[in-house]
Amino acid sequence: MGLRNPGPAYHGTRHNVGEVVARSLVGNVAFKRAPRRISAEIAVAEVGGSDAIVALPTTFMNESGTPVSGLVAYFKVSTASVVLVHDDIDLPFGKLRFQFGRGAGGHNGVASVMRALGSREVWRMKLGVGRPPGRQDPADYVLERFPSRQHEDVRLLVTAAVDVVRHFGSDGGDAATQAAGDATARLGIAGDEA
Repeated sequence: MGLRNPGPAYHGTRHNVGEVVARSLVGNVAFKRAPRRISAEIAVAEVGGSDAIVALPTTFMNESGTPVSGLVAYFKVSTASVVLVHDDIDLPFGKLRFQFGRGAGGHNGVASVMRALGSREVWRMKLGVGRPPGRQDPADYVLERFPSRQHEDVRLLVTAAVDVVRHFGSDGGDAATQAAGDATARLGIAGDEA
């Protein structure tokens, strides 16, 4: 699930980087409406050698739990096979982290998912967007678009995150966790704050 706010007003914002990863993951496969009035768009795509449901909520970020729990119930998958892809202001810009079973860390979309599932037992592909400068409100910061000087680094970060999720599909969580650390070191862009 690529966490996001729906609609063109949020395209390109830090908060919607999870959507960019999800769309990159499926390539040319079109998203379609999810079944049973679940508030999401889905695409079936090959991820790491097997088919996966890649989803985008049609709810706002803070209500992400409803579509995630709906999809988990409909497709009868364990929460341990769910990967939430999202921005993280507590990671320096350009850093990737793949982890399992931790708290929401102040991310309202992730908190909504954990409440709806009644569990922290999900994987998370975090993309570091850095802390807001000065006293800027974090909520305002994540709703801003990346500055043009970061666009190439964002493209590289998204490509690396897609590779990490593919590692998860083919080799599991430990391999994906290692791949995220390796990618961060290889990219060498962590710490370039806004």
